[in-house]
Amino acid sequence: MAITAAQIDLWRQEPTEHQALEFKEAKASFNFERLKEYCVAIANEGGGHLVLGVSDAKPRSVVGSQAFPNIVDTADKLFMAVGFRVEIEVVDHEDGRIVVFAIPPRPRGSAHHVDGKYLMRSGESLRPMSPDRLRAIFAEGQPDWVEQPSLSGLDAAQVVELLDTQTFFELLKLPYPTSQEGVLEKLVQERLIDREPSGLSIRRLGGLLLAKRLDQFPDLARKAPRVLVYDGPSKLNTRIDQIGQRGYAVGFQGLVDFVMAQLPQNEVIEHALREKVKLLPEHAVRELIANALVHQDLSISGMSPMIEVYSNRLEISNPGEPVVPVERFIDGYQSRNERLADLMRRMSICEERSSGIDRVVDLAERYQLPAPDFRAAHRRTVATIYGQKPFDEMDREGRIRACYQHCVLKYVLSQRMTNQTLRERFGLGEAKLATVSQIIAATIEAGFIKLDATGGESRRYARYLPFWA
Repeated sequence: MAITAAQIDLWRQEPTEHQALEFKEAKASFNFERLKEYCVAIANEGGGHLVLGVSDAKPRSVVGSQAFPNIVDTADKLFMAVGFRVEIEVVDHEDGRIVVFAIPPRPRGSAHHVDGKYLMRSGESLRPMSPDRLRAIFAEGQPDWVEQPSLSGLDAAQVVELLDTQTFFELLKLPYPTSQEGVLEKLVQERLIDREPSGLSIRRLGGLLLAKRLDQFPDLARKAPRVLVYDGPSKLNTRIDQIGQRGYAVGFQGLVDFVMAQLPQNEVIEHALREKVKLLPEHAVRELIANALVHQDLSISGMSPMIEVYSNRLEISNPGEPVVPVERFIDGYQSRNERLADLMRRMSICEERSSGIDRVVDLAERYQLPAPDFRAAHRRTVATIYGQKPFDEMDREGRIRACYQHCVLKYVLSQRMTNQTLRERFGLGEAKLATVSQIIAATIEAGFIKLDATGGESRRYARYLPFWA
């Protein structure tokens, strides 16, 4: 189907570029090597369009492009270079020539590469796919790990003995059936157990969520969350090393309660009264633990979610590098384990799609805590949330991180960050206007935010956007 100028104008109105849409000015030319890489990356992300001749910054003006004057020759060269056919169209827009590359999605279970590099998009740049992401792609079409049986050849009594069915029905807010058959029927309906000629089998997902004891499931025992409590701000002295016993759903509240009990307490004075408060708000702890359980890479053996309690912070990590770039955690969502996530949401353990990290950042702002830190480590994703720290003790990196997160949070709420809103986030008065302006300038220099061109000329009342908006 021919792409029209009207279609280009619709794409220009998209709130942001995304995995299926990329704009480049390319007024005079566009590097062919770079073109190959973008075609491979967009194909690996599910296919989409690369548009040359349109500015990638709002309002996305049509600037026209003279790149690739012979599109037939370019299509042939691309096919030889990347191994799949890319359709190329020239659109005669009233403001200039536009070249559109329609890139098909990769085949299921395989990924494209160019010169040995498996690429994906990350914001406005390209990056190599992580081993975790490649492993997940190559496993497509195979039975999902969590859907395979963990224990088989069981009778009804054994299933009820192994799984905490009482808590399962309570979490779903359903009355407990009057018969054992009614219990089994609900578990079959939810695809947590299966009826087989040899008896009943419990799927890994069923055991992972509902096990009374995870160590009774040999292939799930190493998936149990581990809690480590240290004396002080380092790993030098370990006070507690506890491995969870129960399934993620039936043991979740107990896990949160245990972690909260280990958090240090701070003494605060309010209304002339001294009061002991925990280092971190429970809702933030709850969200991060749920996030680690749901978004872990379950295909990685020998690794489990870890919760590490220090005197000044909480670190929660899960196996697998993130499938969403860490700088897009607040506004983006993509789950590795959709069935696990769906059941955890229905049991009111997780928030709705993409709202969990938003909630954590919002709580950090409300309690005026340092900005949470999200990092991709080797085969792990790490989230760190810090206890209270005076503004004067925050380092430059922490202030920039807080500025970026505040800007994104405002953006997803259809608002805009200003000097005033950032001062309020830090709990600072008007006297600190210049200090906060310096933080904003440093965050712009770091490439995390940009000036909102629609905000007017005044620097005092300037508004800001995330770099990708």
